[in-house]
Amino acid sequence: MKRALFIDRDGTIIKEPADEQIDSLEKLEFVPGVITALSVLVKEGWELVMVSNQDGLGTDSFPEETFFPAHNKMLGLLEGEGIVFADQLIDRSLPEDNLPTRKPGTAMLESYMDGSYDLSESFVIGDRETDLQLARNLGAKGIRLGSEDTPGWQDVLRAILGKERKAEVERNTAETRIRVFLDLDGKGESRIDTGLKFFDHMLYQLPHHGDFLLQIECKGDLEVDEHHTMEDVGIALGQAICTALGDKKGIERYGFALPMDESRAMVLLDLGGRFSFEWDVPFTREYVGDTPTEMFKHFFHTIAYNMNANLHVEARGENNHHIIEGVFKAFARSLKAAKRRDILSDATPSSKGML
Repeated sequence: MKRALFIDRDGTIIKEPADEQIDSLEKLEFVPGVITALSVLVKEGWELVMVSNQDGLGTDSFPEETFFPAHNKMLGLLEGEGIVFADQLIDRSLPEDNLPTRKPGTAMLESYMDGSYDLSESFVIGDRETDLQLARNLGAKGIRLGSEDTPGWQDVLRAILGKERKAEVERNTAETRIRVFLDLDGKGESRIDTGLKFFDHMLYQLPHHGDFLLQIECKGDLEVDEHHTMEDVGIALGQAICTALGDKKGIERYGFALPMDESRAMVLLDLGGRFSFEWDVPFTREYVGDTPTEMFKHFFHTIAYNMNANLHVEARGENNHHIIEGVFKAFARSLKAAKRRDILSDATPSSKGML
């Protein structure tokens, strides 16, 4: 089935003046980035449909002849860049008329609701809440330009073209019951509870410094010892990262080192699909908080193995808390750098052409 982008005009394609009327060529000004973004979307095969409320168009206060010169000029400039709208749906009623053709009503869009379009995979793009409500009424996805998530057209591109990089792993054994949810591009509050407070404190460094959303719930046999909990969290988290990365097209692949007070940590990460692990992190204490220091090497080894990654870790310092926190932060920053992607690139970051 076909997919469409239903796009508002004023405030989304062209800037809306204070009087809300584009009734002269002097008022015609494109929203920054819109031409580049629409050019990309057309090349990606999206069908463009303009859906706009034009209050009172054709009345004495807003005659049609004042509307079309600027509108046609806009269309001509866009067409010169290869951007052509398959349809233009313009409602001319006033808000007080309360007609079903007026957004967020869907009467203007009946021809797109006959089953020939996959509306669940189509988008409504606008700058107002009514555009988001139109999306809900259509059963489409909504994007509000100028919002926190999509402040500009480059962000709109990412929202439309960027494949979700999410994974959920559940691992239940006789020793642990674990659920890990990961969104490599997600925002929001991460939640982590493994039963080991210091381990939780370290794990929280990953989403905070890695710029992703992470949820970990683990019920382990801590009455035996900490080994099963930390090992199995490493397994589930490594698998989640590997799954969320997907085909890895457009990613940076590599990254990162940092200081932590008097200590320093160096993490070298390669998401190239082959496993290798090096660890050079000496500790002078058996435990930090409730977590055994000997288990950190095993934890990162387990993550690297389940990520299919090269991971080299080296750290030095005087304070054991700072040493291992530096390692977690450096790993998070490495992953942030390595997972970064160009959504417009189909390139695989390898001279072999595959990872």
